[in-house]
Amino acid sequence: MRVLFASLPAAGHLFHLVPLAWALRAQGHEVLVASYDGAEIVADAGLHVSNIAPGLNMFEEAFVRGGTKRPDLLERVQASMGGDREALMTLYAFVNDTVADRMVALARDWRPDLVVYEYFSPVGQVVAAALGVPAVQFDFGFSFTPPLIAVMLEQMRDTFVRNGATEPPPEPLIVHNVPDSMLSEPRPGLAVRSVPYNGGAELPEWSSRRPERPRVVISFGTSIAAMSGLDRVKRTVEAARDVDADFVMAMGSTDLTELGELPANVRSVGWMPLHVLLAGAGGLVHHGGSSTTFTALHSGVPQLVLPNGSDCFINARTVAARGLGLTGEPEDIDTALLRRLIDDDKLRANAAEVRAEIDAMPAPATLVPEFERLARRE
Repeated sequence: MRVLFASLPAAGHLFHLVPLAWALRAQGHEVLVASYDGAEIVADAGLHVSNIAPGLNMFEEAFVRGGTKRPDLLERVQASMGGDREALMTLYAFVNDTVADRMVALARDWRPDLVVYEYFSPVGQVVAAALGVPAVQFDFGFSFTPPLIAVMLEQMRDTFVRNGATEPPPEPLIVHNVPDSMLSEPRPGLAVRSVPYNGGAELPEWSSRRPERPRVVISFGTSIAAMSGLDRVKRTVEAARDVDADFVMAMGSTDLTELGELPANVRSVGWMPLHVLLAGAGGLVHHGGSSTTFTALHSGVPQLVLPNGSDCFINARTVAARGLGLTGEPEDIDTALLRRLIDDDKLRANAAEVRAEIDAMPAPATLVPEFERLARRE
């Protein structure tokens, strides 16, 4: 079976798909990831990637091209920092439209038996409809997607027709990774365990040692500096100075020179796989990105979420509502808040409950027979 994956070229989207792609490869199926600039990061996971639109900037397509045509939506997105999901998704329909013809052309050449796409990329439905093959929609995270997909598909009517898909697209099989106790409402489709993928690395010796005092990880994603500056990082580092814990900053290639000399209990490690850092950790301070949030849920670690845009707000609210984390604004960060993150037994107990719940969910490998039946039209 040949399976084409379609995704935005963002780590928080692609990383959710990797364990499912691995499960398919382990059963001997062929997998190809179709995306554009930035998606090459999953080649490190052993996956083949086709860049169908070299040079394309998805932010420019969404907010310049889409925003020019729908300034009302752009205004809503800017006012809500991306929290207005309906407006944001409609603008991303313009990105999907731009890449659709090239993705359909790739698919006609590669001839997949099944198309899997994450919910920001309903271009996967265009491909499936154009080729007459089944589709699977991966709904990672806490957003309830049916109304969001509906507005995107409405915006993309001409995209389907242009690619020869004149009939309404067939209903995709929906897959989601949210544990029952964190659902805001019932989800259609099949649930699957969230298995963290944060890349591989040669690990330093200290990473496998059990910490002598609480370890708190600080990770604000791959684009925090460009999106909202380092204010959250600065405030967290300064508040950490008087906390009896070791803080590990995993900020990738972000330039941290403006932070100055770090406190003695704060270590910067650049980039390391987050799930490795969270093993044995007492807490995580982060921006609320989906991949980061779900890695913490899988690890059973209490979270302090300081959202800075898009679905980060939903993730922060859901984590706090389940009682396994805290949320706030940058100005809320102080020593007392960090101490509560580490010392609150209720947060730790609830995080452990959700970890056990996730461990009991079906593994990605259990979906492979379902996909095989779907491809055979059974």
